[in-house]
Amino acid sequence: MTRLAVAIVMLGLLPLTAVAESHHHTCIAQNYGAKADGVTMDTHAIQAAIDDCSERGGGRVVLKGGTFLSAPLELKSYVNLEIDKGAVLLGSKNMEDYPLREDAPWRRVALIHASSQTNISITGQGTIDGSGEAWWEMARKFKKVHDTLGSEGHPRPFLIDITRSQRVRIEGLTVTNSPMYNITCFICSYLTVKGVTIRNPSNAPNTDGIDPFSCDHVLIEKVTIDTGDDDIAIKSGLVERGEPNIATSHVVIRNSHFLHGHGLSIGSEVAGGVHDLKASNITIENTTNGIRIKSNRGRGNDLYDLNYDKIRIINVPMPLLITEYYPRIPATDTAQPMSMHTPRFRNINIKNVTITGAREAGEIVGLPESPVKKVKLSNITIGAKSGLTIRDADVAMSHVVINAANGPGIIRQSHAEVDAR
Repeated sequence: MTRLAVAIVMLGLLPLTAVAESHHHTCIAQNYGAKADGVTMDTHAIQAAIDDCSERGGGRVVLKGGTFLSAPLELKSYVNLEIDKGAVLLGSKNMEDYPLREDAPWRRVALIHASSQTNISITGQGTIDGSGEAWWEMARKFKKVHDTLGSEGHPRPFLIDITRSQRVRIEGLTVTNSPMYNITCFICSYLTVKGVTIRNPSNAPNTDGIDPFSCDHVLIEKVTIDTGDDDIAIKSGLVERGEPNIATSHVVIRNSHFLHGHGLSIGSEVAGGVHDLKASNITIENTTNGIRIKSNRGRGNDLYDLNYDKIRIINVPMPLLITEYYPRIPATDTAQPMSMHTPRFRNINIKNVTITGAREAGEIVGLPESPVKKVKLSNITIGAKSGLTIRDADVAMSHVVINAANGPGIIRQSHAEVDAR
């Protein structure tokens, strides 16, 4: 190798070596003044540890040996917030500790948040507890008075909220009692959520488990989710709020278990579209829905190449729902003019699925102006009280057995094209 080649190789390696060495710093929160007694506010101490670690080039900020009471914390590049086994990061119950976000005033700053950062992690065998009870009760009361405003009538914080960042990793933790969504990532690339347990009461409002918004290259694996709303919801922007039309794409979800909640969802806010999703080896039980793909006029875009394999769905009323009418499917409808945000679903492949204890086998319903196209169902066994409704959709079935206690296994409505073999 010539001297020039050696020099080029060395120059190429130097940044990687420098980064690797810089990540050796370990910052223990107690060394910055944290008390970890569950009573004293440790916000400033933990944030000081994060800031110091980041300024020194990155490393680990470790919470261990106690309960760390905190207001919102800002995570920074090349920092791993590590919560050790037995340690708890406990969100403050004081609502005034969570200011409204300037860029999104319909919600408050999350307990752990980051924006425009690179290589950030939240890991460990410990617990993040959002102290959500007071927030849930407030949301329930507010919704009863102002039902038209829905769940967002009074702003609540998320538990973990990462925005416009790259190489994000969340691993090993137990996440519980979130005031609203548990883990959200907005316009992020290379996101991994692995080995995380999310637990909220089944009646806790709007406590989605994991929501990637307009993200690409997402891996979610070995997660257990028991919550009060969508276990996972893949989204990509809401027109009413002027969110950018950026697709969520290249998503892998595997080897996971959902208990309570609203199932594995796409939508309903998909103004940027969703494509290239692979979900496999997932058990869904005692949720309201199983596989759910949902949107509506004015909220949609192109949703395609969505693949589901080896899914078990147990005691779920609506195990298969693919609808371009969310939240309610009308009895009849007429075609309307197409627009940029008319939902357009196609190339949806669902195979090797076992469903037991369902109320309905499912519903596949498109819009008259935008039928659902190229749905393939194969090697599926369904036990349900009633059959699979198909309307304004093109569905091919291979080795699909629907054991409906009442009525036919397949309920064909208007413009249902069904090829069953």
